[in-house]
Amino acid sequence: MLRVSRSTLLSMVLATTLPGLAVAETPLFSTDGYRIALYRSPTPVQVDGARIIDTPQLQALLQQPAKPLLIDVYRRQWLQGRFIEDEPHANLPGSLWLANTGDGELTEQWQAYFVGHLQHASAGRHDMPMVFYCRADCWLSWNAVKRAAALGYSDLYWYRDGLDAWQAAGLPVNRAQPAPLRSPSE
Repeated sequence: MLRVSRSTLLSMVLATTLPGLAVAETPLFSTDGYRIALYRSPTPVQVDGARIIDTPQLQALLQQPAKPLLIDVYRRQWLQGRFIEDEPHANLPGSLWLANTGDGELTEQWQAYFVGHLQHASAGRHDMPMVFYCRADCWLSWNAVKRAAALGYSDLYWYRDGLDAWQAAGLPVNRAQPAPLRSPSE
């Protein structure tokens, strides 16, 4: 007959239940209200400070005389001071790719990257129309558009289904490179 001590049994029970508890207790949002975990999961149908648009609405915006800035916030690995292209990335034609700026908590470096490029791309106009996107079911663009609203930008759109919806509609994409991580005026 197999004999198991109480301490061994307790260790086995804890080893199987504690990892699940740690995941369940991981907060999804920062104290500032940004999503900080499980970025690829269903997204809400609204975001404070921006209007949600779909593909036909984005196409209509792109036909307007004052075309919006298209801002892709999909992640790209950053290692030893440079972006690592582990796989090709495509985005909507004419987009500014501000990689890694949709994370819920930005370091000073990434916050400055985001602020500097928005300032430069908008020529300092806080009323410049801007469309933020990533992929479908991706919180990165939700965070980024919320962050832009907090910076005082006022004509904001969230293309909630992003690149996936654009490609599903058979619309063209371009191979993309992230904006350089330096001052845009350099």
